[in-house]
Amino acid sequence: MRLMSRRITGGSFSCSSVLLLLLMLLMLLLMLCQLTDSVPDQKSDSALTVVENVERGEGETVEDEEEEEVMMENLEVVQPTDEWQTLTPGQAVPAGSHVRLNLQTGQREVRLGEEQLKYWTQEHREGDEASFSPDELKQAMKKIKEDLNPNSVASKFRPLEELKKDMAQLDLLVETDVQIMRRLLDQYSSSNSTTEQRLNILLELEYLVHQVDNAQNLCSMGGLQLILDGLNSSDVRLQERSAFVLGSALSSNPVVQVQAVENGALQSLLTALATDQPLRVKKKVLFAVASLLRHFPHAQHNFLSRGGLQVLSQLFRADTSGVLRTRVVTMLYDMISEKELISQTGLDQVLDASHEERVRQYSQVSVEVELQEKGWCGLVPQLLESTEHDHREKALRALLAMAPACLDQYRADSSLLVSLLSLREQYQEMAQSEMIVGEENSYYAELVEHIDALHVKLK
Repeated sequence: MRLMSRRITGGSFSCSSVLLLLLMLLMLLLMLCQLTDSVPDQKSDSALTVVENVERGEGETVEDEEEEEVMMENLEVVQPTDEWQTLTPGQAVPAGSHVRLNLQTGQREVRLGEEQLKYWTQEHREGDEASFSPDELKQAMKKIKEDLNPNSVASKFRPLEELKKDMAQLDLLVETDVQIMRRLLDQYSSSNSTTEQRLNILLELEYLVHQVDNAQNLCSMGGLQLILDGLNSSDVRLQERSAFVLGSALSSNPVVQVQAVENGALQSLLTALATDQPLRVKKKVLFAVASLLRHFPHAQHNFLSRGGLQVLSQLFRADTSGVLRTRVVTMLYDMISEKELISQTGLDQVLDASHEERVRQYSQVSVEVELQEKGWCGLVPQLLESTEHDHREKALRALLAMAPACLDQYRADSSLLVSLLSLREQYQEMAQSEMIVGEENSYYAELVEHIDALHVKLK
C-alpha cells in the first residue's frame, strides 16, 4: 500500500492508464445493454425482433394498418444459423435469436439461440433440412394479423337468425321412432304397396323393435296383428321376414309376450313349423318360438298342451343338416334349465309373492314328463353323431338336463354308451393337445367333463 501511495503521489499513474480503464468500463456497459436487447420481450405477440430500434414520441401510434402491413412486407428478415452473421440496420431476426455486439468491428451479429440451436441441431442430425424462408415468415405474420382482426373472425360465422331458420327446417324433418313406425305401418297396410316394399318395411321394423318401448308401441298401434297376418302369407319371403320381426319384438319383452299369446301367435307359429316350408323360414319361426317361450311359463304350458313337442319331433327327424336339430335341442334345454333354476332360487330365504307365483306357474309345466313320453330320450342322442363340435356340446348339455327323466332309457341304449366312450377318447386327446400349447380354459376339456358327468349318472 505504501508503494502504491508513493507511485500515485509521485505522478507515475499515467493518463493513458486512466483512458484504458474508462474504455474497459464503457465496453462492459455496452455488453450489458446488448444482453438486455437480445432477451425477447415475453409480453410481445410478434414473431420477429427488429434489430434497429425505431424510437417514437410519447403517445405516438401507427393508425394506418395498411402502412404497417406494407412496412412488414418490406421488412428484411434474416434467418439465423449456427454461425454468427453480421446484421445491417433495418434487418429483423426471429424472436429467441442470439444477438451480440462485435467489439472489434462495432457491428451487431446474430445466430440461433440456445433453444433454436438445440432443435436445429436435432433436425440436421436426422437429415431434415426443412426451414422457413423470409417470405414464409412474412406470410405467417400477415396471417396472424388477419386472425386477430375482429372483422375477419366475424366473417367465419353465420348470423343467429339464419341458424334459427335452418334449425326450424331441420325440426320438420326429424321423426320420432313412434312416428316412423306409424308411417311404416300405414304404408304396409296400403293396397298400393308392393311385396318388395312390404319386405323393406319389415326390415326397418325389425331394426326398431329391438328397443323394448318400440316393440310395445308396435303392439299398441296394431302392428302385432299385421305381423301375425304375414306369417300366414302365401309368400315365403313375407313369412320369413314377419317371423324375424316377431322374434325380435318378443325377445326379453314380457309385455309383448303376453299380447302375442293372447292374439294367437303360438298357434300361428306352430302351424308354420308343421307345414312344408323352406329351411330359412323354419329357422326364423324357431327363433320366434324360442323368444316367446323364454322365461314365460304360461306360454310354455300352452306350447306343451297344443302339441308343440310333437311338432318339434317331426322337425327334428326331418332335418338332415343338423341346423334345426341344434336349435330345437337348445330350446328344450332352456326350458328344463329355467324350471330347475326357479325351483332352487330362494330355498334358504323368504320369497315374495311374485316369485311364489312364478314357482307355481313353472310347476304346471311338466316338460320332463312330456319329453319322456314323446320319445325325446332317444332323439337327442342322435345329435351326437354330428361332426360339428357345437352340435355335440348342445346335445351333451341337453342329455345332462334330461337325465332325471331319461336315465333308464340312457342305460338301455347301447349305442349311446358307445358314442360317449368314443367321444371321450377323442376329446381327451384334443384337450391334452390344448394343454401342451398353453391353453388355460380348454373347450375340449369342458366337453370331457360333460361326458364324465353323464357316466357318473349312468353308473
